[in-house]
Amino acid sequence: MLNTFLLLLAVLALLSIIFEEVTHINKAKTTLFLGCISWITLFIAAPTATDASAVDQQLEENLLEIATLWLFLMSTMTFVAYLNAKGMIQIVVGKLFPQSINVRLLMIQVAIFSLLLSAICDNVTATLVSLGLLTTFKLESNIRRRMAVLIIFAVNSGGVSLITGDVTTLMIFLDGHVKMGDLLMLVIPAAASVVLLSVLFSFKASGRVYANTTTQTVETVDVIIALIFVSTIVMTMVLNIFFAIPPVLTFLTGLSVMFLVGKTVHTDTEEIRILEYIRQVEFDTLLFFLGILLLVGMLKQIGVLEQLAAVYASHNPDIANYVTGMGSALLDNVPLTAALLKASPELSLAGWLGLTYAVGVGGSLLVIGSASGIIAMSKIEELTFVSYLKYVPALLLCYSGGYLLTLFIGHWIS
Repeated sequence: MLNTFLLLLAVLALLSIIFEEVTHINKAKTTLFLGCISWITLFIAAPTATDASAVDQQLEENLLEIATLWLFLMSTMTFVAYLNAKGMIQIVVGKLFPQSINVRLLMIQVAIFSLLLSAICDNVTATLVSLGLLTTFKLESNIRRRMAVLIIFAVNSGGVSLITGDVTTLMIFLDGHVKMGDLLMLVIPAAASVVLLSVLFSFKASGRVYANTTTQTVETVDVIIALIFVSTIVMTMVLNIFFAIPPVLTFLTGLSVMFLVGKTVHTDTEEIRILEYIRQVEFDTLLFFLGILLLVGMLKQIGVLEQLAAVYASHNPDIANYVTGMGSALLDNVPLTAALLKASPELSLAGWLGLTYAVGVGGSLLVIGSASGIIAMSKIEELTFVSYLKYVPALLLCYSGGYLLTLFIGHWIS
């Protein structure tokens, strides 16, 4: 009875996201409310003090994960907000992209840019920077939405081939199931599926678009902070690989350096202005993450993820991996992958590569299925849960194609 009620809360949260445009109630508010209610219910329903203590411990672990993500997002968003306001992103776009470009070519270039960027840094940073590209071009509403969907898929695809790009890839690698060279082979299906999606999206796109020209003056401090941002991304990877330092700690350090530079270079007034960029962080996005992750933590607490792992182990691995990837569009792929690794399934190399690709890319099938999608939905006004659904057939086709190519490569290198 308890589990049924809690599952009902999760379904209500999903419905509140789907029908946000009908109810006009911010999805961040509804998911946060239902996420909190689900944990309060777990405490009330605990039969003994020992059980309540176990729930409390799980909640603390869940909140620690959320707090880590919050701080990481806040650090990244502050950097991006500053660089965007100073015109640095526009300058980079001006160097990489021409002032006038064919829409179809732009889609392919943005897709490849997002794919490569997400392979060397986290999905959050890659998404924010890639979405920043869209603001530099005068795009029609439907083209902007289509390109946002393309960015989501490209960012999620780019992270699967390197342990620095996706947490689930790192988890499977650390568990000893794949080698670095094996993972690098995933670049082929990831790139192929992203290019295919960009081609599909470009069929109904025509004409040229023009970059928004800006006359903003770039100061020395802006260049310094841009270099700090890039250095922070690089150091995040290096320190995490060699010393296992959490990415959030490195990014907070980079943010503190940014503020210290502001104090050194600018007057007190200017320094306050730099600190004010924290206010430009969209806390609706953070609250939405909080609500979603509370609900996922609740599902983990009541054993739903373990049940899914048991079902997974009883089916053909190739089919199970494919369906698991689709399931990661509804459930956080990190606890889902952790549950599957705990089940210790007997998989071939092709099976492990298939699982790595599926849980990394499958979240793209729904806008709420990945951090990239949630950020994009908060940043792009035209992108909603319902409007995203029209692209699901194309996304499913590209996901399926990439998955089949992954299996073929896996069997070939075995």
